Amino acid sequence: MTWLQAVVDASGLLAFVGFALGGVALGTASGLVPGLHANNFALLLAATAASIPADPLFVGVAMLTAGVVHTFLDIVPMLSLGVPDATMAISALPGHRLVLEGRGREALRLSAVGSGLAVAVALPLAVPITWAMTHAYPFVRAHLWVVLGGVVCLLVVTESSTEAIVGGLLSFGLAAALGWVTLDVTPEAPLGAGSMLTPLLTGLFGAPILIEAMGGGGVPPQADAKLTMARRDLGLTAGAGSIAGAIVGYLPGISAAIASVLALPAVSNDDPDRGFIVATSGANTANTVFALFALVALGTPRTGVMVAVDSTGVPLDVPVLLAAVILGAACGTLLVVVLGDRYLLTVGRADYTRVSLVVLTFLCLLSFAFTGLFGVLVFAASTVVGLVPPRFGARRVHLMGVLIGPLIVQ
Repeated sequence: MTWLQAVVDASGLLAFVGFALGGVALGTASGLVPGLHANNFALLLAATAASIPADPLFVGVAMLTAGVVHTFLDIVPMLSLGVPDATMAISALPGHRLVLEGRGREALRLSAVGSGLAVAVALPLAVPITWAMTHAYPFVRAHLWVVLGGVVCLLVVTESSTEAIVGGLLSFGLAAALGWVTLDVTPEAPLGAGSMLTPLLTGLFGAPILIEAMGGGGVPPQADAKLTMARRDLGLTAGAGSIAGAIVGYLPGISAAIASVLALPAVSNDDPDRGFIVATSGANTANTVFALFALVALGTPRTGVMVAVDSTGVPLDVPVLLAAVILGAACGTLLVVVLGDRYLLTVGRADYTRVSLVVLTFLCLLSFAFTGLFGVLVFAASTVVGLVPPRFGARRVHLMGVLIGPLIVQ
Protein backbone atom coordinates (compact mmCIF):
# COMPACT_ATOMS: atom_id res chain seq x y z
CA MET A 1 0.00 0.00 0.00
CA THR A 2 1.39 3.40 -1.01
CA TRP A 3 1.29 6.40 1.30
CA LEU A 4 -1.41 7.94 -0.91
CA GLN A 5 -3.64 4.87 -0.56
CA ALA A 6 -3.09 4.91 3.19
CA VAL A 7 -4.14 8.57 3.39
CA VAL A 8 -7.25 7.90 1.29
CA ASP A 9 -8.21 4.90 3.40
CA ALA A 10 -7.67 6.83 6.63
CA SER A 11 -9.72 9.79 5.43
CA GLY A 12 -12.49 7.45 4.30
CA LEU A 13 -12.54 5.75 7.70
CA LEU A 14 -12.66 9.10 9.49
CA ALA A 15 -15.51 10.23 7.23
CA PHE A 16 -17.39 7.00 7.93
CA VAL A 17 -16.98 7.36 11.68
CA GLY A 18 -17.88 11.06 11.60
CA PHE A 19 -21.08 10.58 9.61
CA ALA A 20 -22.00 7.49 11.63
CA LEU A 21 -21.65 9.42 14.89
CA GLY A 22 -23.71 12.22 13.37
CA GLY A 23 -26.36 9.62 12.63
CA VAL A 24 -26.13 8.38 16.22
CA ALA A 25 -26.80 11.93 17.42
CA LEU A 26 -29.82 12.28 15.10
CA GLY A 27 -31.20 8.88 16.12
CA THR A 28 -30.75 9.77 19.79
CA ALA A 29 -32.64 13.03 19.33
CA SER A 30 -35.50 11.42 17.42
CA GLY A 31 -35.66 8.48 19.82
CA LEU A 32 -35.83 10.58 22.98
CA VAL A 33 -38.22 13.25 21.69
CA PRO A 34 -41.80 11.94 22.10
CA GLY A 35 -43.71 11.51 18.86
CA LEU A 36 -40.70 12.05 16.58
CA HIS A 37 -39.40 9.37 14.23
CA ALA A 38 -36.10 8.72 12.49
CA ASN A 39 -37.98 8.96 9.17
CA ASN A 40 -38.51 12.67 9.82
CA PHE A 41 -34.79 13.38 10.11
CA ALA A 42 -33.91 11.00 7.28
CA LEU A 43 -36.30 12.69 4.84
CA LEU A 44 -35.12 16.16 5.89
CA LEU A 45 -31.53 14.98 5.40
CA ALA A 46 -32.43 13.64 1.96
CA ALA A 47 -33.91 17.01 1.02
CA THR A 48 -30.63 18.76 1.85
CA ALA A 49 -28.25 15.99 0.71
CA ALA A 50 -27.31 17.78 -2.52
CA SER A 51 -25.82 20.64 -0.51
CA ILE A 52 -23.71 18.35 1.72
CA PRO A 53 -20.10 18.26 0.41
CA ALA A 54 -19.57 14.54 0.98
CA ASP A 55 -19.82 11.16 -0.71
CA PRO A 56 -23.50 10.14 -0.83
CA LEU A 57 -22.45 6.81 0.71
CA PHE A 58 -21.53 8.58 3.95
CA VAL A 59 -24.81 10.49 3.95
CA GLY A 60 -26.51 7.09 3.69
CA VAL A 61 -24.39 5.87 6.62
CA ALA A 62 -25.74 8.74 8.73
CA MET A 63 -29.34 7.97 7.72
CA LEU A 64 -29.03 4.26 8.43
CA THR A 65 -27.22 4.70 11.74
CA ALA A 66 -29.86 7.20 12.85
CA GLY A 67 -32.59 4.71 11.99
CA VAL A 68 -30.95 1.89 13.95
CA VAL A 69 -30.21 4.01 17.04
CA HIS A 70 -33.78 5.30 17.01
CA THR A 71 -35.14 1.76 17.23
CA PHE A 72 -33.18 1.26 20.45
CA LEU A 73 -34.10 4.55 22.13
CA ASP A 74 -37.76 4.97 21.19
CA ILE A 75 -38.67 2.77 24.17
CA VAL A 76 -37.46 5.48 26.59
CA PRO A 77 -40.20 8.15 26.14
CA MET A 78 -42.77 5.39 25.74
CA LEU A 79 -41.96 4.03 29.19
CA SER A 80 -41.48 7.42 30.85
CA LEU A 81 -44.18 9.55 29.27
CA GLY A 82 -46.67 7.22 27.62
CA VAL A 83 -45.99 8.58 24.13
CA PRO A 84 -44.83 5.74 21.89
CA ASP A 85 -43.04 5.90 18.60
CA ALA A 86 -45.21 4.49 15.82
CA THR A 87 -43.39 1.17 15.82
CA MET A 88 -43.46 0.78 19.61
CA ALA A 89 -47.09 1.69 20.16
CA ILE A 90 -48.20 -1.89 20.71
CA SER A 91 -46.05 -2.32 23.83
CA ALA A 92 -47.17 0.89 25.55
CA LEU A 93 -49.38 -0.70 28.21
CA PRO A 94 -47.15 -3.70 29.11
CA GLY A 95 -44.21 -1.32 29.44
CA HIS A 96 -46.14 0.96 31.75
CA ARG A 97 -47.15 -1.90 33.97
CA LEU A 98 -43.49 -2.70 34.52
CA VAL A 99 -42.69 0.95 35.26
CA LEU A 100 -45.51 1.12 37.81
CA GLU A 101 -44.09 -2.04 39.41
CA GLY A 102 -40.73 -0.29 39.72
CA ARG A 103 -39.19 -2.41 36.95
CA GLY A 104 -38.65 0.35 34.39
CA ARG A 105 -34.87 -0.01 34.41
CA GLU A 106 -35.27 -3.71 33.70
CA ALA A 107 -37.73 -2.91 30.89
CA LEU A 108 -35.16 -0.61 29.27
CA ARG A 109 -32.55 -3.34 29.32
CA LEU A 110 -35.00 -5.94 28.04
CA SER A 111 -35.67 -3.66 25.09
CA ALA A 112 -31.95 -3.17 24.47
CA VAL A 113 -31.32 -6.92 24.65
CA GLY A 114 -34.27 -7.61 22.35
CA SER A 115 -33.01 -5.12 19.77
CA GLY A 116 -29.40 -6.30 20.08
CA LEU A 117 -30.31 -9.97 19.74
CA ALA A 118 -32.50 -9.11 16.75
CA VAL A 119 -29.49 -7.59 14.97
CA ALA A 120 -27.37 -10.62 15.88
CA VAL A 121 -30.06 -12.92 14.45
CA ALA A 122 -30.78 -10.75 11.42
CA LEU A 123 -27.23 -10.44 10.08
CA PRO A 124 -26.50 -14.15 9.47
CA LEU A 125 -30.07 -14.82 8.31
CA ALA A 126 -30.32 -11.82 5.99
CA VAL A 127 -29.02 -13.55 2.86
CA PRO A 128 -31.07 -16.80 3.08
CA ILE A 129 -34.22 -14.93 4.17
CA THR A 130 -33.76 -12.43 1.35
CA TRP A 131 -33.51 -15.31 -1.12
CA ALA A 132 -36.59 -17.01 0.34
CA MET A 133 -38.69 -13.86 0.55
CA THR A 134 -37.77 -12.84 -2.99
CA HIS A 135 -39.26 -16.13 -4.24
CA ALA A 136 -42.17 -16.29 -1.78
CA TYR A 137 -43.11 -12.60 -2.01
CA PRO A 138 -45.95 -12.94 -4.56
CA PHE A 139 -47.67 -15.70 -2.56
CA VAL A 140 -47.25 -13.98 0.83
CA ARG A 141 -48.44 -10.65 -0.52
CA ALA A 142 -51.48 -12.26 -2.14
CA HIS A 143 -52.51 -13.98 1.11
CA LEU A 144 -51.44 -11.32 3.60
CA TRP A 145 -55.06 -10.64 4.54
CA VAL A 146 -55.37 -14.21 5.80
CA VAL A 147 -52.37 -13.81 8.11
CA LEU A 148 -53.51 -10.45 9.45
CA GLY A 149 -57.09 -11.65 9.83
CA GLY A 150 -55.86 -14.60 11.87
CA VAL A 151 -53.84 -12.28 14.13
CA VAL A 152 -56.90 -10.09 14.71
CA CYS A 153 -59.07 -13.09 15.60
CA LEU A 154 -56.42 -14.40 17.98
CA LEU A 155 -56.16 -11.08 19.78
CA VAL A 156 -59.94 -10.77 20.13
CA VAL A 157 -60.70 -14.30 21.35
CA THR A 158 -57.93 -14.17 23.95
CA GLU A 159 -59.55 -11.24 25.77
CA SER A 160 -60.49 -11.89 29.40
CA SER A 161 -64.28 -11.34 29.22
CA THR A 162 -67.23 -10.90 26.87
CA GLU A 163 -67.24 -7.17 27.56
CA ALA A 164 -63.56 -6.97 26.67
CA ILE A 165 -64.17 -8.89 23.44
CA VAL A 166 -66.89 -6.40 22.48
CA GLY A 167 -64.57 -3.54 23.39
CA GLY A 168 -61.76 -5.07 21.35
CA LEU A 169 -63.97 -5.42 18.27
CA LEU A 170 -65.27 -1.87 18.68
CA SER A 171 -61.77 -0.48 19.15
CA PHE A 172 -60.47 -2.36 16.13
CA GLY A 173 -63.37 -1.20 13.97
CA LEU A 174 -63.05 2.47 14.96
CA ALA A 175 -59.28 2.45 14.50
CA ALA A 176 -59.56 0.67 11.14
CA ALA A 177 -62.11 3.22 9.92
CA LEU A 178 -59.83 6.03 11.06
CA GLY A 179 -56.89 4.53 9.19
CA TRP A 180 -58.93 3.86 6.06
CA VAL A 181 -60.07 7.51 5.92
CA THR A 182 -56.77 9.21 6.72
CA LEU A 183 -53.72 7.09 5.88
CA ASP A 184 -53.63 7.96 2.18
CA VAL A 185 -54.17 11.68 2.74
CA THR A 186 -51.26 13.99 1.88
CA PRO A 187 -52.07 17.22 3.73
CA GLU A 188 -50.31 20.53 3.32
CA ALA A 189 -47.95 21.10 6.22
CA PRO A 190 -45.06 23.40 7.21
CA LEU A 191 -42.65 20.45 7.02
CA GLY A 192 -42.78 17.85 4.27
CA ALA A 193 -41.05 15.06 6.17
CA GLY A 194 -43.93 13.51 8.04
CA SER A 195 -46.86 11.18 7.48
CA MET A 196 -50.32 10.63 8.89
CA LEU A 197 -48.83 8.00 11.20
CA THR A 198 -47.56 10.81 13.44
CA PRO A 199 -50.99 12.12 14.57
CA LEU A 200 -52.67 8.71 14.27
CA LEU A 201 -50.42 6.64 16.49
CA THR A 202 -49.47 9.31 19.00
CA GLY A 203 -53.19 10.04 19.33
CA LEU A 204 -54.28 6.42 19.64
CA PHE A 205 -51.58 5.23 22.01
CA GLY A 206 -49.79 8.20 23.56
CA ALA A 207 -52.29 10.95 24.35
CA PRO A 208 -54.87 8.70 26.10
CA ILE A 209 -52.25 7.40 28.52
CA LEU A 210 -51.11 10.95 29.27
CA ILE A 211 -54.71 12.05 29.88
CA GLU A 212 -55.46 9.07 32.12
CA ALA A 213 -52.26 9.64 34.11
CA MET A 214 -53.00 13.29 34.97
CA GLY A 215 -53.36 13.73 38.68
CA GLY A 216 -51.61 10.45 39.34
CA GLY A 217 -48.29 9.80 40.99
CA GLY A 218 -46.33 9.60 37.77
CA VAL A 219 -43.21 7.44 37.56
CA PRO A 220 -42.59 5.75 40.95
CA PRO A 221 -39.10 5.01 42.29
CA GLN A 222 -37.46 2.29 40.22
CA ALA A 223 -35.77 -0.81 41.60
CA ASP A 224 -32.63 -2.51 40.34
CA ALA A 225 -32.06 -3.36 36.69
CA LYS A 226 -31.72 -7.14 37.07
CA LEU A 227 -33.28 -9.13 34.22
CA THR A 228 -35.80 -11.63 35.58
CA MET A 229 -36.95 -13.09 32.26
CA ALA A 230 -35.71 -16.62 31.56
CA ARG A 231 -32.82 -16.66 29.09
CA ARG A 232 -34.51 -19.23 26.89
CA ASP A 233 -37.69 -17.15 26.64
CA LEU A 234 -35.63 -14.03 26.05
CA GLY A 235 -33.76 -15.59 23.13
CA LEU A 236 -36.82 -17.21 21.55
CA THR A 237 -38.93 -14.05 21.82
CA ALA A 238 -36.21 -11.82 20.38
CA GLY A 239 -35.71 -14.32 17.56
CA ALA A 240 -39.44 -14.32 16.81
CA GLY A 241 -39.40 -10.53 16.72
CA SER A 242 -36.47 -10.61 14.32
CA ILE A 243 -38.24 -13.04 11.98
CA ALA A 244 -41.41 -10.92 12.10
CA GLY A 245 -39.32 -7.87 11.25
CA ALA A 246 -37.88 -9.80 8.33
CA ILE A 247 -41.29 -10.68 6.93
CA VAL A 248 -42.59 -7.13 6.88
CA GLY A 249 -39.26 -5.76 5.72
CA TYR A 250 -39.97 -7.13 2.25
CA LEU A 251 -43.64 -6.19 1.97
CA PRO A 252 -44.78 -2.79 0.69
CA GLY A 253 -46.99 -0.72 2.93
CA ILE A 254 -46.33 -2.93 5.98
CA SER A 255 -44.62 -1.19 8.89
CA ALA A 256 -42.60 -2.48 11.81
CA ALA A 257 -45.70 -1.91 13.94
CA ILE A 258 -47.35 -4.77 12.03
CA ALA A 259 -44.25 -6.89 12.66
CA SER A 260 -44.84 -6.35 16.37
CA VAL A 261 -48.35 -7.76 15.99
CA LEU A 262 -47.07 -10.77 14.04
CA ALA A 263 -44.55 -11.50 16.80
CA LEU A 264 -47.22 -11.63 19.54
CA PRO A 265 -47.99 -15.36 19.24
CA ALA A 266 -44.39 -16.06 20.30
CA VAL A 267 -44.79 -14.16 23.58
CA SER A 268 -44.80 -16.51 26.56
CA ASN A 269 -47.95 -16.53 28.68
CA ASP A 270 -45.74 -16.93 31.75
CA ASP A 271 -44.31 -13.40 31.42
CA PRO A 272 -46.32 -11.50 28.77
CA ASP A 273 -45.30 -7.95 29.69
CA ARG A 274 -41.59 -8.60 29.37
CA GLY A 275 -42.20 -10.73 26.29
CA PHE A 276 -44.10 -7.88 24.62
CA ILE A 277 -41.18 -5.51 25.10
CA VAL A 278 -38.56 -7.95 23.82
CA ALA A 279 -40.64 -9.01 20.79
CA THR A 280 -41.64 -5.52 19.73
CA SER A 281 -38.13 -4.12 20.20
CA GLY A 282 -36.67 -7.02 18.22
CA ALA A 283 -39.17 -6.60 15.39
CA ASN A 284 -38.62 -2.85 15.32
CA THR A 285 -34.83 -3.09 14.96
CA ALA A 286 -34.77 -6.14 12.67
CA ASN A 287 -37.13 -4.37 10.28
CA THR A 288 -34.44 -1.74 9.64
CA VAL A 289 -31.85 -4.42 8.82
CA PHE A 290 -34.07 -6.44 6.50
CA ALA A 291 -35.45 -3.31 4.82
CA LEU A 292 -31.87 -2.61 3.71
CA PHE A 293 -31.59 -6.05 2.13
CA ALA A 294 -35.01 -5.62 0.54
CA LEU A 295 -33.77 -2.42 -1.08
CA VAL A 296 -30.67 -4.19 -2.39
CA ALA A 297 -32.52 -7.31 -3.60
CA LEU A 298 -35.78 -5.83 -4.88
CA GLY A 299 -34.73 -2.26 -5.64
CA THR A 300 -37.67 -0.77 -3.76
CA PRO A 301 -37.57 1.00 -0.37
CA ARG A 302 -39.84 -0.34 2.39
CA THR A 303 -39.31 2.21 5.18
CA GLY A 304 -39.01 5.98 5.42
CA VAL A 305 -35.29 5.71 6.07
CA MET A 306 -34.85 3.52 2.98
CA VAL A 307 -36.92 5.96 0.91
CA ALA A 308 -34.46 8.67 1.95
CA VAL A 309 -31.47 6.44 1.14
CA ASP A 310 -32.92 5.57 -2.26
CA SER A 311 -33.89 9.14 -3.18
CA THR A 312 -30.43 10.44 -2.26
CA GLY A 313 -28.73 8.02 -4.65
CA VAL A 314 -26.70 6.33 -1.93
CA PRO A 315 -24.46 3.59 -3.40
CA LEU A 316 -25.65 0.26 -2.01
CA ASP A 317 -22.27 -0.77 -0.64
CA VAL A 318 -23.54 -3.53 1.62
CA PRO A 319 -20.38 -4.05 3.77
CA VAL A 320 -20.16 -0.34 4.58
CA LEU A 321 -23.88 -0.02 5.31
CA LEU A 322 -23.85 -3.16 7.48
CA ALA A 323 -20.93 -1.70 9.40
CA ALA A 324 -23.14 1.34 10.04
CA VAL A 325 -25.89 -0.98 11.33
CA ILE A 326 -23.48 -2.74 13.71
CA LEU A 327 -22.04 0.55 14.98
CA GLY A 328 -25.55 1.94 15.45
CA ALA A 329 -26.62 -1.17 17.37
CA ALA A 330 -23.60 -0.95 19.68
CA CYS A 331 -24.19 2.74 20.39
CA GLY A 332 -27.92 2.21 20.81
CA THR A 333 -27.41 -0.51 23.42
CA LEU A 334 -25.10 1.73 25.45
CA LEU A 335 -27.30 4.80 25.13
CA VAL A 336 -30.45 3.00 26.32
CA VAL A 337 -28.70 2.13 29.57
CA VAL A 338 -26.96 5.48 30.08
CA LEU A 339 -29.78 7.81 29.05
CA GLY A 340 -32.83 5.67 29.85
CA ASP A 341 -32.25 5.51 33.59
CA ARG A 342 -31.70 9.27 33.76
CA TYR A 343 -34.83 9.90 31.69
CA LEU A 344 -36.94 7.82 34.08
CA LEU A 345 -35.39 9.55 37.10
CA THR A 346 -35.94 13.04 35.68
CA VAL A 347 -39.58 12.40 34.79
CA GLY A 348 -40.15 10.74 38.17
CA ARG A 349 -39.04 13.91 39.96
CA ALA A 350 -41.30 16.19 37.90
CA ASP A 351 -44.96 17.13 38.34
CA TYR A 352 -46.52 14.50 36.08
CA THR A 353 -49.67 16.50 35.33
CA ARG A 354 -47.57 19.42 34.16
CA VAL A 355 -45.31 17.10 32.17
CA SER A 356 -48.35 15.48 30.54
CA LEU A 357 -49.81 18.87 29.54
CA VAL A 358 -46.48 19.98 28.06
CA VAL A 359 -46.11 16.76 26.09
CA LEU A 360 -49.72 16.89 24.84
CA THR A 361 -49.15 20.45 23.63
CA PHE A 362 -45.93 19.38 21.95
CA LEU A 363 -47.71 16.50 20.19
CA CYS A 364 -50.33 18.92 18.84
CA LEU A 365 -47.56 21.17 17.52
CA LEU A 366 -45.74 18.17 16.07
CA SER A 367 -48.91 17.02 14.31
CA PHE A 368 -49.34 20.50 12.85
CA ALA A 369 -45.70 20.71 11.74
CA PHE A 370 -45.78 17.42 9.85
CA THR A 371 -49.43 17.14 8.78
CA GLY A 372 -50.96 20.62 9.09
CA LEU A 373 -54.35 21.49 10.57
CA PHE A 374 -55.84 18.29 9.20
CA GLY A 375 -53.29 16.34 11.22
CA VAL A 376 -54.30 18.17 14.41
CA LEU A 377 -57.92 17.13 13.82
CA VAL A 378 -56.80 13.54 13.20
CA PHE A 379 -54.76 13.66 16.40
CA ALA A 380 -57.84 14.76 18.35
CA ALA A 381 -60.07 12.09 16.79
CA SER A 382 -57.41 9.41 17.40
CA THR A 383 -57.17 10.44 21.04
CA VAL A 384 -60.93 9.92 21.50
CA VAL A 385 -60.73 6.47 19.87
CA GLY A 386 -57.71 5.65 22.01
CA LEU A 387 -59.77 6.15 25.16
CA VAL A 388 -62.21 3.37 24.17
CA PRO A 389 -60.38 0.10 25.04
CA PRO A 390 -59.87 0.78 28.77
CA ARG A 391 -63.56 1.58 29.15
CA PHE A 392 -64.32 -2.04 28.24
CA GLY A 393 -61.34 -3.58 29.99
CA ALA A 394 -59.85 -4.46 26.58
CA ARG A 395 -56.21 -4.29 25.53
CA ARG A 396 -54.97 -1.33 23.54
CA VAL A 397 -53.38 -3.66 21.00
CA HIS A 398 -56.70 -3.71 19.09
CA LEU A 399 -56.04 -0.12 18.09
CA MET A 400 -53.42 -1.47 15.69
CA GLY A 401 -56.47 -1.89 13.47
CA VAL A 402 -55.53 1.57 12.19
CA LEU A 403 -52.88 -0.22 10.11
CA ILE A 404 -54.19 -3.77 9.92
CA GLY A 405 -57.75 -2.88 8.86
CA PRO A 406 -56.84 -0.97 5.68
CA LEU A 407 -54.36 -3.71 4.72
CA ILE A 408 -56.95 -6.46 5.07
CA VAL A 409 -59.53 -4.76 2.84
CA GLN A 410 -57.21 -3.38 0.18
